[in-house]
Amino acid sequence: MTVDWWTLGLQAVNVTVLIWLLARFFWRPLAAIVEERRKIVAATLSEAEAKKAEATAEAAKIAETRAGLAAEREAMLAAAREAAEAEGRRLRDDAARDIAAAREAARDQIEKDGIAARGVWAAQAGQLALGIAARLTGRLAPAPLFQSFLTGLAEAARALPPELRAGAIAEESEIAIESASPLDEAAQAACRDALSLALGGTPRLSFRVEPALIAGLEAHGPHFVISNNWRADLARIEAELNHDRAS
Repeated sequence: MTVDWWTLGLQAVNVTVLIWLLARFFWRPLAAIVEERRKIVAATLSEAEAKKAEATAEAAKIAETRAGLAAEREAMLAAAREAAEAEGRRLRDDAARDIAAAREAARDQIEKDGIAARGVWAAQAGQLALGIAARLTGRLAPAPLFQSFLTGLAEAARALPPELRAGAIAEESEIAIESASPLDEAAQAACRDALSLALGGTPRLSFRVEPALIAGLEAHGPHFVISNNWRADLARIEAELNHDRAS
């Protein structure tokens, strides 16, 4: 077999030129395009990673915000429950105070009504007693009735402390004797004798009429008052009745 070296050389030159042309006009632009595409892909991936990191941070921030909102919601609910409970307690306390005040007012009103009723009853009883006493006075004999009241008056004068008895018979002192009806001279003399014995000396007496006594006597000294009459007796009875009702 014969080798044509010229043909082989020309083919080698053709291949070399072809390779140079391909490297010059094809592979370099293609490599540049590939490198540019690689850079674009790398930039895209980097941007995607950045956006992913940003999205992750935003998601974490949203989760934190949600957690804060949940905590705030729980705090608001707790505050609302506490406020509602406080308002409920206040309303219950106000209601209890109102009920207590209403009960106290009702009790006071009942007490006032009772006092008013007792006052009316006592006034009516007093008027009835006065009427009965007046009728009895008209039916009783004047002399024994007067002597009975005078005896009680003298006994009360005898029971006075010594200094009051001494003051009653002093020269500058005077005892006013009140009676329901005018006393005649004999009755006035009986008063002087009875009080002289009771006080241990002769007092200076004056006499005046007080129909409100109904029956009996009342002595007004310098520092004492001795009542032995039906008005005083009725007043004591009324006071005892009122005390019994109040208790």
